[in-house]
Amino acid sequence: MSAESNGTSWRITLPCTRAEAEAIDSASDLAIDAVLMTTEEVEDDVERWRLDAYVEHEPDAAMLATIHALVPSASGHDPVVTQLGDEDWIAMSQAGLEPIREGRFVVHTSAHPVAAPAGGRAFLIDAGQAFGTGHHGTTSGCLAMLDGLAVAGKTFTRAIDVGTGTGLLAFAAVELWPDALVVATDIDPVAVNVTRENAALNGIAADAVTLFVADGARHPDIDAAAPYDLVIANILAGPLVSMAPELAAIAAPHATIVLAGLLETQRDTVVAAYVACGCTLDAIDRRGDWTVLRLTAGAYRYVPTAPFDPKGRDGWALDL
Repeated sequence: MSAESNGTSWRITLPCTRAEAEAIDSASDLAIDAVLMTTEEVEDDVERWRLDAYVEHEPDAAMLATIHALVPSASGHDPVVTQLGDEDWIAMSQAGLEPIREGRFVVHTSAHPVAAPAGGRAFLIDAGQAFGTGHHGTTSGCLAMLDGLAVAGKTFTRAIDVGTGTGLLAFAAVELWPDALVVATDIDPVAVNVTRENAALNGIAADAVTLFVADGARHPDIDAAAPYDLVIANILAGPLVSMAPELAAIAAPHATIVLAGLLETQRDTVVAAYVACGCTLDAIDRRGDWTVLRLTAGAYRYVPTAPFDPKGRDGWALDL
């Protein structure tokens, strides 16, 4: 807590929709002095989500209005303000995140520490300023997809995690293919710093993951290290479609491409964008309304024939 805090914290609670929750979780420019947590209250019910905002000081009318503005669907509801007392407000925000297990991996928060499974790997990833704790179906589905590739005997020499968030998927790639060059990028400098901090917390060598702040794959050093035989992008459908040509362009011939952050209803649109770049769909992992895709790049490295279209990429926090 800050030096100004008196040890008392508050929680502001409002109902929200899944779309609002995803926008909040993925946004990188929310200038709000609070820890924001979204929770699915009824599984696969797009209307039954909850926003909890944890703050160090008693919220005033301006703070309440700012939080309320994040969830327009709750316009008819008054915020529920709860005084939490002399407790760690960050720990309170983590309390509902139970460990998740996917293949050889277990992902946990500080509030729920667990040991690594036999022959497996535990990652400590706290929710905070970057998206990707493993508790969302898209991230856990990617973990399962990567673990499945390793179980099947796939090996990679160059991997890139575009839109890395907390760094979790890049860390999984390091664990599964320790001899590979692993690159992680994010458009948000905060996320890149969070990834660096999480790497240290999890005992991952500083040089095991090469980090870049980049808009998609647009960075000269990303191009210089291409092509990659494993491309991972857990973002949202709009940016995935917009980035299809540039992601295909950095993929090696026959590279594996793992895409997530899309709803099942958006699957055909996303797949079509990558098929147009020479890719083929190999596998689908559906988790509720969300879908994880595995594709294979074409036999020849893709060369874009037109300038990249920025349409959709400004919606890192939006669905198509």
